Amino acid sequence: MPPIQPAILLLEYESIAVGIAAADAMAKRASLAELRLGTVQPGKFLILAAGEVGPLDEARTAATELARPVDCVFLPDVDPAVVAALTRTSNRSGEALGIIETQTVAGLLQVADGGVKGAAVTIATLRLADGLGGKGYLLFSGVLHQVEAAMESAIASLAHPEVVLEQRLIAQLDEDVWANLAQAPLFYATVKAASLETT
Repeated sequence: MPPIQPAILLLEYESIAVGIAAADAMAKRASLAELRLGTVQPGKFLILAAGEVGPLDEARTAATELARPVDCVFLPDVDPAVVAALTRTSNRSGEALGIIETQTVAGLLQVADGGVKGAAVTIATLRLADGLGGKGYLLFSGVLHQVEAAMESAIASLAHPEVVLEQRLIAQLDEDVWANLAQAPLFYATVKAASLETT
């Protein structure tokens, strides 16, 4: 996906059929720079749109008039670090690690945006739904006090903080743990990669 400015919108639907219909309504109502959609576990449907604020707001209205989503996030001034994290692999910037796990992908994007706007941290990893039963998690990295501030800012940015399932702060992450996380966050992929190295 090319660089996105200045806004993104994500809607999460329980029904695949309703999600497809909502995406169609969005595309017909407004001119969108980017539109990506698809299924995630456990059978939910996600719609990610990007572009100018006005058309995205119109698209959100079209979708929500058709059916109310499980969760929705509209970031009219999304931080470029969030967009970059959607399309790249893990990238660490310091010893401390902040972990936030959410029930929804929409909640995770809000948390990511709130965190990087509140402190000087890197989004080391942003994992959205696939292989996670529809959940999401992110890793903030940086110096300890900045990661602490990012996590506080991230949670404060949520209208519904109950979407956060868990959060943890690790002051100094073990290098072997980071190597595993950076290489392949799915357990089976990590084991498979290790097996290949020994043959």
